[in-house]
Amino acid sequence: MAQLDGAAFRAWCRGWRPLGRRGWITAVLAVLVAGLLALHSSVPNSLGNFGSLLETFLPWVGLAVPLLLVAAVLRRSATALAAVLLPAIVWLNLFGGLLFDKNSGKGDFTVLTHNVAAGNSDPAGTARLLNGSGAEIVALEELTGKAVPTYEAGLAAAYPYHAVEGTVGLWSKYPLSDVSQVDIRIGWTRAFRATVTTPQGPLAVYVAHLPSVRVKFDRGFTAGQRDVSAQALGDAIERESLKKVLLLGDLNGTMNDRSLAPITSQMRSAQGAAGDGFGFSWPASFPTARIDQIMSKGGLRPTASWTLRADGSDHRAIAASYRY
Repeated sequence: MAQLDGAAFRAWCRGWRPLGRRGWITAVLAVLVAGLLALHSSVPNSLGNFGSLLETFLPWVGLAVPLLLVAAVLRRSATALAAVLLPAIVWLNLFGGLLFDKNSGKGDFTVLTHNVAAGNSDPAGTARLLNGSGAEIVALEELTGKAVPTYEAGLAAAYPYHAVEGTVGLWSKYPLSDVSQVDIRIGWTRAFRATVTTPQGPLAVYVAHLPSVRVKFDRGFTAGQRDVSAQALGDAIERESLKKVLLLGDLNGTMNDRSLAPITSQMRSAQGAAGDGFGFSWPASFPTARIDQIMSKGGLRPTASWTLRADGSDHRAIAASYRY
């Protein structure tokens, strides 16, 4: 039996073809996937904002690599196998760093942001989750008038300072001052800034909930209003007079999305610098994208970043620790 198996294996190996037409379709597809990953910023947004849609879920393009690998092995094509290395290398170059734990220890303070969802099935449970998070500064988005009293009561003991503007709020163990709305050009308040006086010094903290995006068959990825708001928010942050700045919120976009460049070009993601894994935050039941963000500028150094367990929201809360 062993001899037969060995003979069969040798025959299978002899069936591999380094050249020729066998496996060329797999090889071409591998090159296309590699090109899509490497040149994603060149994919135009002119047709249904397809470029931004691709960048929102860009890490998942890597799932093509194992599928192409299986196809190359089944076709016993060395050419196809070599071609599959291209998208694998490009994907690792883009996202390989996220696969390693970059936690560098305890920070001076911890911040958290959570889209608590207007339809949250258990706001009291969410308040308990926030109380147990260990965060000193907590930003909440998608607050409703009905739910605000629940959060105010549930968080009062742990967070003596808070501010709510429109549908976004900030709870803090440290004093708040200079609270002012930020106009992100949507006609109602979904962003504001506040000065948080930490034991290490003052921070400008921006809380924002950018407009939602939708995928529609007739219009593609409808993100126009989100993009206008991203520009307005980026402009406000650029004008900030305090050196050390934090942005906490639901940006309805990932760090790869070119349309968030007015913000991402000047700020550093906590997840990218100090996280462990991709830190996907939405949807809560099976997270596939990190559209909630914690970002900083001005020398603040993230030391850890993580995602909390699911609660009554359709998002998962994310947190990060910082050294001042």
